[in-house]
Amino acid sequence: MPLLVGLAKRWSAAFDAPILWTSWPPVERAEILLHGQRIGYRAEGSGTPLVLVHGIAGTSATWDDLIPRLSGRHRILAPDLLGHGESAKPEGDYSLGAYANMLRDFLEVLGHERATLVGHSLGGGIALQFAYQFPERCERLVLVSSGGLGREVHPLLRAAALPGAEVVLPWLSVAARQSVGRVIHALGSMGLRASADLEESWRSFISLEEPDARRAFLHTVRGIIDLHGQRVSAQDRLYLAAGMPTLILWGENDRLIPVRHAREAHDRIPGSHMEIFPDAGHFPWRDEPRRFAEVLLEFLKTTVPMSPDKKRLRGRLREGMRPVPGT
Repeated sequence: MPLLVGLAKRWSAAFDAPILWTSWPPVERAEILLHGQRIGYRAEGSGTPLVLVHGIAGTSATWDDLIPRLSGRHRILAPDLLGHGESAKPEGDYSLGAYANMLRDFLEVLGHERATLVGHSLGGGIALQFAYQFPERCERLVLVSSGGLGREVHPLLRAAALPGAEVVLPWLSVAARQSVGRVIHALGSMGLRASADLEESWRSFISLEEPDARRAFLHTVRGIIDLHGQRVSAQDRLYLAAGMPTLILWGENDRLIPVRHAREAHDRIPGSHMEIFPDAGHFPWRDEPRRFAEVLLEFLKTTVPMSPDKKRLRGRLREGMRPVPGT
């Protein structure tokens, strides 16, 4: 609780500062019902499906500037995860496995048996879980500043996993709406860089003003993070991704999840591709949208989707893997 109180004091002590806003082109929005729950999503383009999965406390709106750059060649589907954005926020299961199930059902309802998944932060962990649970449905895997690849995570998220966070979060979200400059300055003092990182963080805090969204956020955080960092890891299963076309995208200046996780995952996933954006933070497609889109489209153009093969999976499981250092 003292950590949370100290965090709140830093917000209060910060001063007002201006912020520049980015405008996004309109993207088609729609919704479906899954198991009686509303799922909002953005959709555009035609071609092979490309699913964009946002991070924690985010929404599909984060992809609005990227979607038009990709939709000329692919059918872009960007859902609001359950508990986020325009999707329902029920009491229930907010684990990685449940989110992976949601994506499978989402694709099935829309008539897509297989897709390439692009997952950011929490969305990266969900994409990894999807590829693990449903390898026959995953054509390619793109991990953007992904969770689930190491222990380290920003103290801001570790604090949200602490008892008492539900007391402080309502105040922070109201403060975010009432004093933009103060919030931006406070986040900057915690190491989050100017531009996209701060703007996206501000939007996340605003979303937590809604009690149901706040409850879903806390359920999700506490399922994957504790006081010491991320407690869910895919490291011991990354060898199973051999043969799965995998692209790892990261900002060199990411302060939420260190870029070291990208390099370690690249070493552990045979045949994977990696691109580090030297001037980007936790949201590299927001910092460098043109280059991000070019790298992603080139990867999609030059790789062949992995075909389902139960024998291959069985063989890899039987072979096992060498122990991960430090485990």
